[in-house]
Amino acid sequence: MFEKLEPHHLELLDHYGLLDHQTNCRICFFNSGDTVFAQGTIYKYIMIVVSGKAKVCTQAPNGKDLVLTYYLSNGLIGNVELMSNTNHAIASVIALSSFECIMVPFENNQDSMFSNLTFITQLAKDLSENLISSAHSYSSNALYSGEERLCSYIIHGAYKNYFFDNLTDVAATIGVSYRHLFRLLNRLCDEGILARDHKGFKIIDRKQLMRHSSEAEK
Repeated sequence: MFEKLEPHHLELLDHYGLLDHQTNCRICFFNSGDTVFAQGTIYKYIMIVVSGKAKVCTQAPNGKDLVLTYYLSNGLIGNVELMSNTNHAIASVIALSSFECIMVPFENNQDSMFSNLTFITQLAKDLSENLISSAHSYSSNALYSGEERLCSYIIHGAYKNYFFDNLTDVAATIGVSYRHLFRLLNRLCDEGILARDHKGFKIIDRKQLMRHSSEAEK
């Protein structure tokens, strides 16, 4: 779905130094569960996140499950591909809520955005933040229990205190079986930390969820 640019969209373009691209930009809307960007897709544009939350994930070796790399609620989509001169998406982006972004087409590596200092500076900041998020995800899998990893996953993946995600992907990401994931979720519900919702889970006690997570001070 596409709409015209509004003032707050122009502010975001200005933040990235891309006002000169506004005539070719489009506003895109996605629902929870929609694929924003599919791994392997050929692309000639980047996206600036306006609102909502999404997860960036890669296909697991079994070819079926998607394994979380990091969460996204602001910044750029397609920045890694842009800087590595790759013409296809190296990861998938899945919306976890209503998700809005600005699509910014570019011609090739001779496009003016590549010589735009404001854009390159913001791009570097986004890449460093993504690297930090990915490093935290990997360390959590190595050092913490399944329950701690799950609680951290929910904290970072929740949007407005609701957690909606594909549970098969959740199990693959935190490194537990699908059956064990259900046991962990049931335990959190029994303890009054979560409550089942028709679309997923609602966070009832965020403090306790934090205490059960890898984010808690030990």
